[in-house]
This record gives sequence, structure tokens and C-alpha cells, in this order.
Amino acid sequence: MGSSSKVVRPEEVLESLKNDGTVDALRMKIIAQLKADEDMKKNTMMMVEQSKVLKTPGAEKKTKRELFDALRQELETPVLEKASKAVWELILDNGGLGKEITETVEKVFCRLSGIDRNRQTWLGKEITETVEKVFCRLSGIDVMPPPASTSGAPQEKQTNMAVEEGQKDMEMDASEPSSSSRKRPFSDISVKGAGAIPNGGATYQHDDHEDGN
Repeated sequence: MGSSSKVVRPEEVLESLKNDGTVDALRMKIIAQLKADEDMKKNTMMMVEQSKVLKTPGAEKKTKRELFDALRQELETPVLEKASKAVWELILDNGGLGKEITETVEKVFCRLSGIDRNRQTWLGKEITETVEKVFCRLSGIDVMPPPASTSGAPQEKQTNMAVEEGQKDMEMDASEPSSSSRKRPFSDISVKGAGAIPNGGATYQHDDHEDGN
């Protein structure tokens, strides 16, 4: 770099984005887009309708709390996998949120480095590494996942772990208390308390006042 520039580590860029609220703002955009994902809503509602829990004899006699816990236990993993994949699709979208994230990272990187953003094409490796750090921060994992075409089963495991590991940070953005004592996964927060079911409605929304019914 030139005499007026300095070496900037990806962690410094990430710290700057955290401090000025950019990371939280991007998370909220991800949550909003997940909530608006009609395909995911339809798929998860279909999973609920076809669940073993609702087809078990005597299910109609269970309280909402019992049904809620049983549905969570049965559907949490597959719903988390779908939510995690949806998050990565949003983050890596070169024409949407992914482009916004990349441009934001480049702007902060160049500002901290003291270089002209319009003349930083030779910083491809540094920019890419920094963007990947931010992507991983937003999804809660340490490294970028491999391409979907070569990842196979390990990819599903890793994306699910990404959501679970990222839930602690995402819970900071949630304003509503959990419906049970266990930590709420990413999917809980993305649908504002509808358990693990996007747009779950009253059927899946737990109400403590009706536990005894």
C-alpha cells in the first residue's frame, strides 16, 4: 500500500461495523426478509400439518404447551436447516443484500486503510477475506461453508451449526421473551416468537394462560 495507507485486519473492519450499528442493522434486514419469505412459510406450515405430533391419537386433548414442545422437538432441526440455507442465500445474493454487505465492507475497509475506494481493485484478496469475516459474523460461524455443489451432507450439518452458534448474538435483537426456558434458536427470532414455525399463527404460538386448558 502507499505511504498514506496502513494494513487493516478484517477484525478491525468488523469491529467498526459492530460499533456503528451496521451489523445489527444488517441482521434486522435478514430477519425481515426471512419473515417475508412466503416459500419458507408455506414449507414450514406444510411440515406442521404433516407432523407426526398432530397425527398422533389423542393430540387434540393436549394443551397448547404440550403441542408446542412436541412440535419443536420434531421440527426444530429441519426448520433450522431451511432457515440457515435461506440466510446464506440472502447473504450471498450479489444483486441484493450480499451486494450491500460487500459495498459496505469495502467502504469501511478503504476508510480505515486510508486509500481511495475507486483505486482498490488490487486489494481483491484483502477485501474478500474481510467480506467473508462479516458474512460469517452475521451467520454465526467461523469459516465460509463450501459451495453447495460439493458440500453434500456436511453442508447441512454446518449450516445448522451456524444458526445454533449464532443464536446468542441474534437473541440480543429479540424484544419478546421465549415461550420456554431453553434458548431460542435463530428461527424463533426471525418470526418474533412463533416458535420454530415461520408465521405459525395461533396454532403454534404458545400461550401460558392456556396451559391448563
